[in-house]
Amino acid sequence: MRQFELKSVKRAQLLEITTEVNAAVTESGADSGVCNIFVPHTTAAVLICENADPDVIHDLLAQLEKMVPREGGYRHGEGNAQAHILSAWFGTSLNVPIADGRLALGRWQGVMFAEFDGPRQRKFNVSVMAETSVATRGTRFPE
Repeated sequence: MRQFELKSVKRAQLLEITTEVNAAVTESGADSGVCNIFVPHTTAAVLICENADPDVIHDLLAQLEKMVPREGGYRHGEGNAQAHILSAWFGTSLNVPIADGRLALGRWQGVMFAEFDGPRQRKFNVSVMAETSVATRGTRFPE
């Protein structure tokens, strides 16, 4: 497992982490398999969305504010109930296939760290599970 740190600068923002995750995949030496990205925070998440047009991120965050308003009359006393709800909606982990030693993402896809309670210093973990062939494991099939 490889751990990364990042710093958010806004209360709510999406920070692209595709480069860092791909670096961890490359370092692992896995040609194929699965990459897990995990966020150890209850007010942040990880997701895949378009990474080419910044207006997509703006529109996503604006729509989330409408669906789960920051001031929604929540009972949670810390004042960050919105962040907890959004983290639970999106989830704190993500699995992405690996092909040819890289994340098998679509052309316009990127891995995003979703900050919902910033600005903060944050962490995310990347674990790579390399695919092994039957021959590599020593299992033989009957002929």
